[in-house]
Amino acid sequence: MADPFVHPQAICETDRIGPGTSIWAFAYVLEGAVIGSDVNLCSHTFIEGDVVIGDRVTIKSGVQLWNGVRVEDDVFIGPNVSFTNDRFPRSKRFLDRVLETRVCRGASIGAGATLLPGIAVGRNAIVGAGAVVTRSVPPNAIVMGNPARISGYADAASRGEAELHMPAAESPSTVESRVAGVTVRRLPLRRDMRGSLVASEFDEDIPFAPRRSFLVFDVPGSEIRGEHAHRLCHQFLVCVRGGCSVIVDDGEVRETLRLDHPTVGVHIPPMVWCAQFKHTADAMMLVLASHAYDADDYIRDYQDFLDERRGGSTDG
Repeated sequence: MADPFVHPQAICETDRIGPGTSIWAFAYVLEGAVIGSDVNLCSHTFIEGDVVIGDRVTIKSGVQLWNGVRVEDDVFIGPNVSFTNDRFPRSKRFLDRVLETRVCRGASIGAGATLLPGIAVGRNAIVGAGAVVTRSVPPNAIVMGNPARISGYADAASRGEAELHMPAAESPSTVESRVAGVTVRRLPLRRDMRGSLVASEFDEDIPFAPRRSFLVFDVPGSEIRGEHAHRLCHQFLVCVRGGCSVIVDDGEVRETLRLDHPTVGVHIPPMVWCAQFKHTADAMMLVLASHAYDADDYIRDYQDFLDERRGGSTDG
C-alpha cells in the first residue's frame, strides 16, 4: 500500500498516519491524532489531537472530530456531520475530561446529522441524514429524526402478518423465519357470541414448557427492549395487545417481524439475538421462557454474541 498522501494545502501536524491514507486540501489535523490505513479525509475537515480513526474510513467535507471521538474501521461519515464532546458547554470553561463518542465498525452517518457526546453508534448502524442522535444507537439499527428513533434494521428482511401467509383459520400453523431456528406460529383462536379465546398447548403450539413468564408494557414508542441473546433459554413472544416489531438475528441473517395480534407469536431459540422496537402506545408483550432467570445465560453485547456464534454452537 502506498505511503500516505497529504495535499500541499492541508495542515497535518501528526505523523501517526497509516499507509494509503489521503488528506485533502484545507484539512487540518492536530498533533497526536491517530489515523489508520486507507482513510479518505476530505477537504475542509478538522481533526483534534485526541482522536483515533481506524482503517478504511471515509470522512466527507465539513466534518469536525473533537477530542474524545473514536472511529472504528470501515465507517462512513457524511458531509457536515457534527460531533460534540461537552454536554453543557460554556465559553472559556474547559473540561478536565471529555466524553468519549464511539462510532463502531461499519457504521454510516448521513449528511448533516448531529451526535451528542458520550454515546456510541453501534456496529453496522445507519444514522439518517439530519438526525439528532441523543442516545447510543444499537448495532445494525437505522435511526432517523429529531430526536433520532429506530425506524428499522440494516440488511434485515421485513415481513408483516400478511406476508407470513398465516391463515386466519382456527387451526394453528407455523411459518419458518429466514433466521435459523426462528418460527412464527399462529395460535388456535376460538370465537363465539361470548367473545374470543386463544388457548395453547405447551410442547405443541408452543414448542417448550415454560418455567418463567413476564409482561412488558407501557414502553415509549422510541424505546427498544431486549437487545440480547440467550445461551440456553428458549423464548416465545406474543403481543397480546397493540403491536411491536421484533428483530431476530443469527449472526448471518437478520429479519424484522411485526407482532400485532394475540394469535401470532414468535419462537426464539438460544443463540439468536433479539430486540423489540416500534411499540404502539397500548402494546403489551407476553414472554414465555424455558428456563428460570439466570444472569449468566444472557449475552448482552452484540460483538460477544457474534464471537460465541462463530466459536461454536450451544445446545438448548
